[in-house]
Parts: sequence; C-alpha cells; structure tokens
Amino acid sequence: MIAFIKGVVCSMHADSVVIDHQGIGFRIYTPNPQMIGMGKEVTLYTYQHVREDAIVLFGFSDMEEHDLFLRLLSVKGVGPKSALAILGACSLHQLIAAIEAGDTAFLKKLPGIGAKSASQIVLDLKGKLVETESETAPQAGNQNLNDALEALKALGYKPGEINAIQKELAKDQNKSVDEYVRTGLALMLKRKGV
Repeated sequence: MIAFIKGVVCSMHADSVVIDHQGIGFRIYTPNPQMIGMGKEVTLYTYQHVREDAIVLFGFSDMEEHDLFLRLLSVKGVGPKSALAILGACSLHQLIAAIEAGDTAFLKKLPGIGAKSASQIVLDLKGKLVETESETAPQAGNQNLNDALEALKALGYKPGEINAIQKELAKDQNKSVDEYVRTGLALMLKRKGV
C-alpha cells in the first residue's frame, strides 16, 4: 500500500490532482484540490482503494484528515467518494463536533448524506473521534498534575474529556496527585450532570 506521495502538482481537476513523482504522474482524489495549488511540491498521505474495475488513490494534506477519512469508511453505507465529499464540505473540527453532538441535521446537509447515513455516522463514530482531535498536552513544571492526568486516562477517560477539564485543574499549582485526581473526577461528574 502507498502511504504517501511527495511530488509537484502538475495538473488540477475538480476532484483530484496529478502529482509528478520522479517522472510518474499519480492521479490522487482529494477533498479540496484548489487549496493545494499548481506547481507546488506537496506531500499527500494516501489511501489506496481497490475495486474489481479500478485502483484509486485518495490523498490528504495531513494525517488527521486521513485518519478521519478511514473512520468514515468504517461506517456502513459510506464509501470513499462519499467520505471525500464530506471532508470537502466542512472542516474537520465542524464534522467532529457535529458527530460528537449527535447533530444529524448538520450531517444531512453534507453531500450524499441522507437521514439514514447521518444516523449511522453518529451511531458508529460518536465518542471515537475525540482522540483524533488532540492528545492531552502535558503541563510544563507541574509533575503532580501530569501524573493526575495520566491517572485519569488510566481510569478510562478519553483525551477529549481530560482536555476539557485540564485548564480548570491547572489553576491551582499546589495540589498533590490525589487532590488533582479527586478534583478531576468531581469535574467530570459535574460535566455529566451527576
């Protein structure tokens, strides 16, 4: 499988670009080809889709977009062309926020997505995309807080949930690991309305 292609964009189309890599032109379908720019050297992270009648490359400018594309492909009824259209119609953060909020009305506005597909996307991906948004960032100079964040992760909390309370925890710099964990758990329960 081809993981990425680095080369110069030598032609652009409505849904794809052709990249010249050492004299070989690769046609790569991408969400927003016009954003890449003619004549530029680019690196596209690729997904190779093999069908009975074709071998097609889909490319993305960063791994986050590539990973979200793969997650969309795992949803029943969403194929590569639909996933590509979805990523071309909105930003990654808008899409992740809509899925996490269960906003099927937003998803139905995306090209090729009906009510059934929107519900299936939410059902299959809700709660699984927060980690792709960002990992928990360590706090410089506060080892107790870092240890507490790791403890919360070990307890099964997702990076997105931990990130949501990290700023609040960091306000007090003089707590023990246990105090940070207890405060963190209380904040998590408060956010869940318990």
